[in-house]
Amino acid sequence: MQELLGRIAALDPQASLSLRVIACFDELIVGNVNTRGLLGAAASLAGCDAGFCQELPPRALRVTAKGALVADGPPCPTSAVTSEGITVWLDRTGPAHANDAIILERLALAVRVRHGRGRRDLESRRELGLLVDGTVPVEERSLAAARLNLVSGARYRIVAAPLFAVWESHPTGAEDVVATPFGPVHALVVPHDHEPVAATPSGTGLAARVENLHRSFSTAVVALRLCEPPRIPSVQADRYGGLVGLLADAPTDTDLPDVDSLDQVMTHVWGPTTLDALVRAGSVRQASRLAGVHHSTLQARLDAVTELMGFDPFDGIGRTRLGIAYLIWRLRNSRVLDLPAPTYSDSKTR
Repeated sequence: MQELLGRIAALDPQASLSLRVIACFDELIVGNVNTRGLLGAAASLAGCDAGFCQELPPRALRVTAKGALVADGPPCPTSAVTSEGITVWLDRTGPAHANDAIILERLALAVRVRHGRGRRDLESRRELGLLVDGTVPVEERSLAAARLNLVSGARYRIVAAPLFAVWESHPTGAEDVVATPFGPVHALVVPHDHEPVAATPSGTGLAARVENLHRSFSTAVVALRLCEPPRIPSVQADRYGGLVGLLADAPTDTDLPDVDSLDQVMTHVWGPTTLDALVRAGSVRQASRLAGVHHSTLQARLDAVTELMGFDPFDGIGRTRLGIAYLIWRLRNSRVLDLPAPTYSDSKTR
C-alpha cells in the first residue's frame, strides 16, 4: 500500500491523504502506542478533539489536537464509531471533513487492538512520556528508563517526527506519541552513535544519559521545528551545539524586538532566501553566491535588512543577533507539524 502513495498522490491527492491516515495508524499499532497517544494522533489528523469511552471497566478520555487532555465539559461528537463496548468520536464543529470517516475507522481499530486480550496491563505503561518529562523527579525517570531496558550510564538520543513522517527505515527502540505545546510527536529512542534516522521530516536531539533524556527530547523537538521539507528534510541538534539548548528553553511568547523586525524583512519576496544566505555566509560575495544573485543585488538587500533591523548583520555582534533572531523566527513560523500536502512523499509514509 505504501509503495502506491507516490503514484496515487499524482492522480488523487485526497485518496493519498486517506492512505496516509491508514499508514499512520498502522505504525501506531505496531509501536504499541497507548490510548491517549492514539486519540492525540486522531485529533491532530482531524484538527479537532477526539474522544474514547468504554463500558467495562467504565472509562472516558478526550484529547485535543495538540495532545492535551480535556479536563471537563461534555463532548459534542458529530460522528462516532462503537464496537465491542468501545466508542470513539470526533468533536467536530460544523460538517464532517473528507477524512473524518477513515480517521474514526482506523482509530476504532487501533483502540480495539490496544485493549485486546493480553494487552490491558500495558495501558498503564507510559514510561517514555515520563522519561522525556523534565518535571518528573529524576528517580521516577530512572525507573522508567530501566523498564524500557535503557542502560544506566549509556547515552541515547531522541528522534522526534510528525505523525505523517516519511520513514525510509524504522529503527527498533522505545517509542510512543508524546504531547508537546506544538502538537503530538512520535518520539523514538536510539543509541547516541546510531546512524542518522531516515525519516522526513525529523529532528534528532543531543546525546544524553537516561536521567537527562528530557533534554534530548526538547532539543529534538527544536530540531524538528527547524525542518523545512523538502529543502531541509531533517535536522541534527548537534549542528547548533549549545545554542539548541537555549532555543529549547526560550519561552515562546518572549518579546524579542529583533524577531519582530525580522517579520518586516520576511514580507519581501527575497527575504527568506536572503536571510538564509546572510546567516550562512562570511561576506557579501559569498552570500550573493548562496542566494544566486549578483553581489550588487545582495548588497542592496543587505542595506534594506540593515535599515529594517537597525544594525549591520556583518558588524561584530550583529552577526550573532541576526543568527539567533533568524532561528527563533523559523521556530515561530514552523509548519512542519501541520498536516502536510502530499507533495514531497513518494515512498513510505507514516
